[in-house]
Amino acid sequence: MDPSQKSPDRTANRLALYQQHLSAPHSNQPPTMAARDPITCHCLNTLTGTPAANLPVTLTLLSTPAGPSSPVTFHATTNADGRVAKWTPAGGASASTSSVPDILAALPIAESKTNWSVRFDVGPWYEAQGIESFWPEVEVKFTVKGRGRDGEEGWRHYHVPVLLGPWNYSTYRGS
Repeated sequence: MDPSQKSPDRTANRLALYQQHLSAPHSNQPPTMAARDPITCHCLNTLTGTPAANLPVTLTLLSTPAGPSSPVTFHATTNADGRVAKWTPAGGASASTSSVPDILAALPIAESKTNWSVRFDVGPWYEAQGIESFWPEVEVKFTVKGRGRDGEEGWRHYHVPVLLGPWNYSTYRGS
């Protein structure tokens, strides 16, 4: 069949998918603090154009206003949408480490700054799919300003999206 004859059907199918997506009920309300931590992340696999599901991720508190601190670490695995909304303290839920909201809430002033790292363990993740990756891991370091109180003190949620391929990645501050 002539490729130009397939194009109208393909275009119609894509338009139908877009219309279906746009007509699906969506909430305009952001998730509440109970539904997500003040720091979240999202990873998309640019090789396949799909969310990077089941990707191990580590969030680490690197320093506080008092200076460098012993690293406080949290773990998670991305969900089917490639997202992490909640972090588990390293050592499991029963660990004595505070939660991310507790750490931020304990800061002395609203302008307090903390330095964090989010690390995506991409090498083993791609290897499990039979794909060679240049990156054993991708780490993004960033500064958080504030105590993480939604709607208070000018707080803005911190979201770290990563567009990930076996040979490239990019990131930005999400919302």
